[in-house]
Amino acid sequence: MGITTYIAIYFIVWWTVIFAVLPFGVRSQHEDGVIEDGTEPGAPQRPLLLRKILATSVIAAVIVGLFYWSVETGRLTLDMFPMPFKPY
Repeated sequence: MGITTYIAIYFIVWWTVIFAVLPFGVRSQHEDGVIEDGTEPGAPQRPLLLRKILATSVIAAVIVGLFYWSVETGRLTLDMFPMPFKPY
């Protein structure tokens, strides 16, 4: 596979991981008891987005790195997956 394929895989894995990481450590304004006027009580007090973006990038890089290693060493091939039809 080419580098473009791995970049696309990284992009997909990154978006999947960010949705898994977003809820970690979030406390709402309601839970902290400090609700600012004009905001939703369920809004996060401190979302820590930069930390979550960095963690997501590292996790996605590890996952894609393991995938790259598996494909390039021959431990993972397309023949291992059942196909509903035979490609021509």
